[in-house]
Amino acid sequence: MHDVFLYDAVRSPRTKGRPGGALSPILPHQLVAQIIDALRDRIGPPPIDAIERFVLSCVGQVGPQGGNLALVSKLEAGLPATTATQTINNFCVGGMTALGTAASFVRSGDTELALAGGVEMMSHVPFLHDEASYYADAEVAAHLEYAPVGVAADLLATRHGVERDELDAIALESHRRAAEAWSAGRYASHVVAIDVDGHSVSADETIRPYMTAEDLRTLPAVFDEMGRDRYDDVLRAAIPGLDVINHRHTLAHCPPIADGAGMLVVGNEAAGERFGLEPLARVVGVAEAGGDHVEQLTAGEMAMTSLLARHGLSVGDLDVVEYMEAFAVVPALFLRTHDVDPARVNPNGGHLAMGHPMGATGAILVAAVAHELAARRSGGGGSVGRGLAVAHGGSGVGAAVLLESV
Repeated sequence: MHDVFLYDAVRSPRTKGRPGGALSPILPHQLVAQIIDALRDRIGPPPIDAIERFVLSCVGQVGPQGGNLALVSKLEAGLPATTATQTINNFCVGGMTALGTAASFVRSGDTELALAGGVEMMSHVPFLHDEASYYADAEVAAHLEYAPVGVAADLLATRHGVERDELDAIALESHRRAAEAWSAGRYASHVVAIDVDGHSVSADETIRPYMTAEDLRTLPAVFDEMGRDRYDDVLRAAIPGLDVINHRHTLAHCPPIADGAGMLVVGNEAAGERFGLEPLARVVGVAEAGGDHVEQLTAGEMAMTSLLARHGLSVGDLDVVEYMEAFAVVPALFLRTHDVDPARVNPNGGHLAMGHPMGATGAILVAAVAHELAARRSGGGGSVGRGLAVAHGGSGVGAAVLLESV
């Protein structure tokens, strides 16, 4: 078995996932290709030309994101013809699944150098645009106890007594930290500029540092009508004794729909030595979990707990945690449940501020952990640190990635 090293980790800016968003004029495979070109510039062409396997996560695999997007992106990026490609969909944790798949090939010795990541351009393929019967057919949804993930977020808030003011505080802090991190240049290490029709797109587009608590108090609950029309009844039928669901999440408590992509270069020690690559971190482990399909947003916590237990660690042993802000209730419950310094959790802002390009999210979180560990090691005397990325998705999918600086 071989150690798996993360040799580089980058992402695009995250921009509004609708027509008119800064990245919307280009196609998904073109966005991926530009990020791979940026990796060529960062670590040199030889290791990119030696990529043996490319695993790409994408949720909406229709239209511009159809046709085996990893293969289409490989052709656009000029990766070797011998590079094996795989496009996967594991909802919002797929970027971590892509990393786990690539890392397993490296760890086994079957692959020396691989590329893993994800992309979602929701300006081209809107949310639920594949129109699966799971979403669109009321009878199928009721039979399978499906409700939209936002309604499930309100269910979690109701069952755990998370009130509006707590959700507001989480959202405000996410935007404050993101704005501060961008101002301080902390994203310069791994956000690569994207060329769109001759113009450079280099910054996230959805951060609102001017937002106030007073602003948030005026916002209506966004899932109230959806719940009352159909889905509250589905949840009550699935959970005996459940009476009322208090719909509390507003648009400010939801991660903005976004365009974006993230890419990770992983390989064994021999590949690093051959190409003169300095690892950002060691990939200690990747875990996935299936959770309650009704509550939905609990499986990331389960994956985290399993992964830490496997390595004899606790949350208190971690220097940084990127805990996906799927909806504001999720980080609120994490901070309630664990005795952890809040400054170590999403220290540079989270998805509530910067957006959620679904298939890319897992890779984006891993990149954030890796570069934060590197920054802390560089600024703190070179000590080894540990970091964790955790993601959660609809209908009870979850994943976690444990990194260690080297």
